Amino acid sequence: MANQAKTLTKAEEQIMQTLWKLEHAFVRDILEELPAPKPHQNTVATILKILVEKEFVGIEVFGRSHRYFPKVSKETYSRSTIKNVVKKYFQGSFSDAVSFMVKENNLSVEELELLVKQLKKKQKN
Repeated sequence: MANQAKTLTKAEEQIMQTLWKLEHAFVRDILEELPAPKPHQNTVATILKILVEKEFVGIEVFGRSHRYFPKVSKETYSRSTIKNVVKKYFQGSFSDAVSFMVKENNLSVEELELLVKQLKKKQKN
């Protein structure tokens, strides 16, 4: 997918998070879900237009209304984003990234051991 290489701005990601939650939504539905202070309706519509151009979002037309839906799953975007962070900041080394998280106390050794057990279990299946 061409959109996997594309990244989202903070505002675009906020709209995508809402769309992933709602699955299908009109602009008013998205606005209702956003935290205060809410952006103007035109701002949300503009961000959605950009997301359509970036091929992250699709449109269903109902008369004069447009209902939006994600074309890229949250999992796909998350996977791509994590890979990009590891590539950019850890020279592509996932072990360096995990080591960094342990050093920064974002991941305990116990959590890491649990993850290893879960991964081993998945590989056996």
